Amino acid sequence: MGRIQGAITAMITPMLNGEIDEQGMIDFIEFQIENGIHGLVPCGTTGESATLGFAEHKRVIELTVKAVNGRVPVIAGTGANNTLEAIELTASAKESGADAVLSVVPYYNKPSQEGLYQHFKTILDAVDIPTILYNVPGRTVTNMLPETVARLAQLPNVIGIKEACGCLNQISQVIQRCPKDFAVLSGDDFTAMPTALIGGKGVISVVSNLQPKKTAAMMEAALGGDLQTANALHYELFSLMGAMFCYPSPAPAKRGLHLMGQIQSPEVRLPMTEIDQPAEEQLTKCMRECQLLS
Repeated sequence: MGRIQGAITAMITPMLNGEIDEQGMIDFIEFQIENGIHGLVPCGTTGESATLGFAEHKRVIELTVKAVNGRVPVIAGTGANNTLEAIELTASAKESGADAVLSVVPYYNKPSQEGLYQHFKTILDAVDIPTILYNVPGRTVTNMLPETVARLAQLPNVIGIKEACGCLNQISQVIQRCPKDFAVLSGDDFTAMPTALIGGKGVISVVSNLQPKKTAAMMEAALGGDLQTANALHYELFSLMGAMFCYPSPAPAKRGLHLMGQIQSPEVRLPMTEIDQPAEEQLTKCMRECQLLS
């Protein structure tokens, strides 16, 4: 497995007539790798993991590993708010050959910090695979505190965290408290560049679905200490980063990729719906500014 750092795409899952578009997914993976992306995450939030059945979830990971064929790290989304389900998905990802897994803070049931620790420890005890924690309080309600992250970072196989709290203060605390080789990855595009500058290792990105080359270049510049280039690329991408959430995600990303001809259909699964007219206008305006559309 290559080092997990830089720009890592939280992949959309292409769909066609209600089913996973497997050929579309293989083509999308090629588009990402050809454009210099540093890693891929199948079955994250952007991949609509919440509405994939167990068999579909496992198939998407298996297909991604096969298509990537070792060219970049594959970090499989295997989190759940049921510890036993998370173990099953994690074991399946390991069997499929994923390089690592991304395991989200349990959503909806609002566990204590001790509950979070025991949840992740139980998964780690059950399956021997490098694990990246995922803190996204905007979706899970529960915020995993820096002291809990630091405690988990002492366990074998906990190699990093996707930190989507959107707060550089909290991200700084996590970096300060955790071992030097612990990979803190931004979970929000707008904090990707600043996170790298304060000691983070990269981003798990939504905007890189559409702009893999530019997102990769931004992270390479930031991690290489080229502030001027990183800053310029951050602002080139900034409006498009916002447009990815002009309507509930991943509908804007899918519409954008469809407009670019990268996927056959922009369809999403209920309860998600395709973007409305005002969101489409915002998205296309930003895409034109980025020269993704003429």
